[in-house]
Amino acid sequence: MRGLSRSIVLLAVAMAGRALLAADAAAPAAGQAEAGKAVPLFDGKTFDGWEGPLGMFRIEDGAIVGGSLQKRIPRNEFLSTKKEYRDFELRLKAKLIGKGANGGIQIRSRRVPNGNEMCGYQADMAEAMWGNLYDESRRNKNLAAPDRKELAKVLRPDDWNEYVIRCEGKRIQLWINGYQTVDYTELDGKFEQAGLIGLQIHGGAPSEAWYKDLIIAELPPEQKK
Repeated sequence: MRGLSRSIVLLAVAMAGRALLAADAAAPAAGQAEAGKAVPLFDGKTFDGWEGPLGMFRIEDGAIVGGSLQKRIPRNEFLSTKKEYRDFELRLKAKLIGKGANGGIQIRSRRVPNGNEMCGYQADMAEAMWGNLYDESRRNKNLAAPDRKELAKVLRPDDWNEYVIRCEGKRIQLWINGYQTVDYTELDGKFEQAGLIGLQIHGGAPSEAWYKDLIIAELPPEQKK
């Protein structure tokens, strides 16, 4: 019986250890939503749920690609969701190709009437701009920016980077490859805290902005502020 009791104790310890490991694996990473069902924002095959200048955007290898390496980009262009979002966490992967390539992810934004621009917050992507929170076609300035030296430790300029964007109330947080670049709270009450999500290719030299694995979780009412 003594040997059997010892075996039972060892088995219980092993099972407890496995349970702890499973709990750790399930714990949310930095910027990960603790609640709210995560769903694909892009199905990897079609532009269902999206709208914009499809001549400037295409789908390739399961990614949305804006721009071209064969010709200049005449002006800023945006592909946007048809649905509006307020409080959410968005995860995606993004990369830029081409000298001077520039893109970004619009959040809580609107299309400018009778124009090609979008107006609102942008999680920026460009040399010396990765990780910035920019106010596109509104205040036209950086609202917050990361420590460039720290970001350089994790940024992959010529490869895919994971972007995490979390919006709760008037607070906007950004992460790139696990490093938090921005924790910004909007103090000006006149700016709307809801709107469309958009993907940008910036006007300029031949270049491409790639976006894939877009997953969004809308935050439940009890988390809203």
